[in-house]
Amino acid sequence: MTKNTTSAVPTQARRELQTPRLSEPAAAPSTGRLIGIDLARGLAVFGMYSVHVGPDVSVGGPVGFLLEAARGRSSALFALLAGFSLVIITGRPQPRTGRAGRQAVGRMVIRALVLMVLGYALTALGTEVDVILSFYGLLFLAVLPLYRLRAGTLAIVAAAGALVLPQALYAIRASIEAGTWADTVTAWDPLARLSGTDGIVELLFTGEYPALTWMPFLVAGMAVARLDLGRPGVRSRLAAAGGALALLGYGGSWVALRMVPHALSAVAAATDGGAASSAWWSDTVGDPQRAVPAAWLLVAAPHSQTTFSILGNTGVALAVLAGCLTVADRMPRLTRLAAPVAAVGMMALTAYVLHIVALWFFVALWYVPAIHSDTMSALLVLFGFMAAATLLATVWTRHFRRGPFEHLVHIATRPARHIK
Repeated sequence: MTKNTTSAVPTQARRELQTPRLSEPAAAPSTGRLIGIDLARGLAVFGMYSVHVGPDVSVGGPVGFLLEAARGRSSALFALLAGFSLVIITGRPQPRTGRAGRQAVGRMVIRALVLMVLGYALTALGTEVDVILSFYGLLFLAVLPLYRLRAGTLAIVAAAGALVLPQALYAIRASIEAGTWADTVTAWDPLARLSGTDGIVELLFTGEYPALTWMPFLVAGMAVARLDLGRPGVRSRLAAAGGALALLGYGGSWVALRMVPHALSAVAAATDGGAASSAWWSDTVGDPQRAVPAAWLLVAAPHSQTTFSILGNTGVALAVLAGCLTVADRMPRLTRLAAPVAAVGMMALTAYVLHIVALWFFVALWYVPAIHSDTMSALLVLFGFMAAATLLATVWTRHFRRGPFEHLVHIATRPARHIK
């Protein structure tokens, strides 16, 4: 836990700061938290707000750059922190074993299923947001068997996934385009019938956040959670690793797109003239509108599902996390100023759910015009969402331990206590 920050955080958080920094109870989820983690999670929430309700990145200038920097990278940071949370629940620094371990696994399974149901409920509202919660639910189930691995092993698994899984996804998506097997699977998939989506095929392969290429983010977060973040030099090495990965991902893509013959032209043709020159870091390249060329694997745009993209986004997430941990531990005055953002991070699920419900209410029911069309109006909407979330979180966390939706998820996981 951080030190000298008791005046910077809500009452409940002050009580939680008194728990040991790196030890967790053996039989129940920890109530202690790292303020730096909450701060990073709050920034991720605001980053997603900027994507969903902020101005279009075509506004340019510093505002456009900041908005573009949040695209894809906010959700990657959120996914990395989700892996961190999984380790906290299943035991940190040492994984729980025996009955306590089985109960922790049971809690994670229930939590994953609840997130999937909640994600599909939000998707049914019909907003323009690509709801990530159902994908998170499947991701939790996919990486849960790894929860007992050590930090080094988890890092190797994450690296291997980043190198191999994007190529596998590219081949699978090509086979989907060429054949009918995915339609057959969807036709027999009960999840597809219940949710009105493409079910497991969408969650694994064809959705905006395919589990196949988002698992490395969670596994990387699990590896970070296994580290002793209080040891001297760990945060600086984490920041250095983040910088190296970002350079390797985005810089490697920049070089590859220009060194491989006809790569840029192939990407531009696939995206109907998209900004191929920015494909090494920006979503402005667009999505492929036709058969995806092999050159697409050289792109590092945040949602391109490539190795370069995963490396770059993971690097940014690690650097942001290291910065937030350093601020929380070394800069008490800045921590006090950032306490409202950390409060949002403490109830990130509630902040995420409510902003989608608010979008549905204002856009679908009040028929508000597209909020991205006018820069100033969109900025005001964005600041309004951020202010509302900050005010709600600051007030709520002074009186309650969990946010409303966090509490509902906690109640849903109580049956895991009966696991023998």
